[in-house]
Amino acid sequence: MNQKKIGLGALVMMMFTTIFGFANGPVAFMQMGYAAIIWYILGAFFFFLPTSMMYAEFGSSFNEAKGGIYSWMERSLGKKTAFIATFIGLAAWVVWMISISQKVWIPFSTVFAGHDTTQSWSFLGLTSTQTVGLLAALFVLVVALFVTKGVDSISKISSLGGMFVMALNVILLVVSVVVVIANHGQFAEPIHAKSFIVPQNPAFQSPMQMISFALYAVFAYAGLEQMGGLMTDIKDPEKTYPKAALIATTVIGIGYAASILLWGATTNWLKLANMPAANLGNITYVLMHNLGFSLGHTLGLSATSATILGQWFARFAGLGMFMAYVGSFFVLTYSPLKSFILGSPKEIWPSSVRRLNKAGVPTVAVWLQALLVVTFVLAISFGGQNAKQLYLILTNMGNVSSTLPYVFLVAAFPIFKKLTDVKRPFVFFKTMRATWLVSAIVELLIVTSMVMTVLPLIINGDYFNAFWTIIGPVFFALLAWALYAHAEHKHGKLQ
Repeated sequence: MNQKKIGLGALVMMMFTTIFGFANGPVAFMQMGYAAIIWYILGAFFFFLPTSMMYAEFGSSFNEAKGGIYSWMERSLGKKTAFIATFIGLAAWVVWMISISQKVWIPFSTVFAGHDTTQSWSFLGLTSTQTVGLLAALFVLVVALFVTKGVDSISKISSLGGMFVMALNVILLVVSVVVVIANHGQFAEPIHAKSFIVPQNPAFQSPMQMISFALYAVFAYAGLEQMGGLMTDIKDPEKTYPKAALIATTVIGIGYAASILLWGATTNWLKLANMPAANLGNITYVLMHNLGFSLGHTLGLSATSATILGQWFARFAGLGMFMAYVGSFFVLTYSPLKSFILGSPKEIWPSSVRRLNKAGVPTVAVWLQALLVVTFVLAISFGGQNAKQLYLILTNMGNVSSTLPYVFLVAAFPIFKKLTDVKRPFVFFKTMRATWLVSAIVELLIVTSMVMTVLPLIINGDYFNAFWTIIGPVFFALLAWALYAHAEHKHGKLQ
């Protein structure tokens, strides 16, 4: 029986749901205002589009490989470099877990209170940041316990969360248009040509600081490599995939640009910047509250009723994001870990780490990962930072860790193109000149934005932030090198 192939429309929708993140718009607006739009458009056409074609070529040639991007890089960069690069990619998931284990309490509190109350939480005289850190550590350990029992059905709530998030996009569009029409075309954040180029945020005034924001844009388009192995399931992939990627690039780029612009319909950037309770962890719920409040004001409700409406908007966002976070956390606690451990050379791992329990979960590996996440969570939470600094650190950590593996993946692509013993069912880059040019542009964008994220922190003496921004990838790179070196010492050169 012939398996039904994925068509153009379905592929575009898969790309959109894999890449587009509702929370990226609020973060971008808080950081750069309307000036973020140009960076998101540049990210779409100088990162998302070319790398999507690279992943398609990798995935179609190595469609039988079980190790994901490790298998892609192994042939080009060698086992050792591929292992270290992929291990750094695992760091991205660990950093994501460190971040989400703390951020998940913001939508949790918002569901009940209508706004973020975590900054007032205190336990046994601890600060709010330390209290949330303890709750995050507990959350990580509880999830690890359930995952080792095989309760992966809980991840289904992420699908429901995804439906809520899609609804949030519709609400943002419809309510913003209604408010703007009612205000005779006036936006809460005035639209001027200059505001699309020069950000108001003093943290992003210099060229170096503005270029660092490119990392936010790159991060917003990350994740498509997960679809690289689908090429054999796509109908007429040589034509369908490039067309879908181009459509998805345009749709997602416009989607992000529209999202950033629409938040300005109901939120003034300067007022937002002066809100002491607003930070990169709760910004989505702050802006959703403003959206509901503005709608209430437009409908002629009293200030009290408009505030209540704003709280229900925030609660709706909190419920959706909470379910999406929890569902994703369950899956990502073991899925990337299991795939990497089983796909990389077995000589590297102790037998206990590779062993799967009856539920198909690498129990020892899951607990080791959980303890590592808890250690990082407590170290950051008890580092003396307030909530605003904490979530800036977590955002920067996530951006750098998630983006660094692409440095290796893009570097591997021209070498992969030179391999002569590889079947190539799908070829987009026809010449080596085009391959080298595009790879160089993408690599320059990634590396420059990463350097510009860390360098200003060091120059300004913000060593705590700089340390935690880079420690994830550095720690995992050293750990990967040590594991590989130990395996070679024990087994000789790995074949």
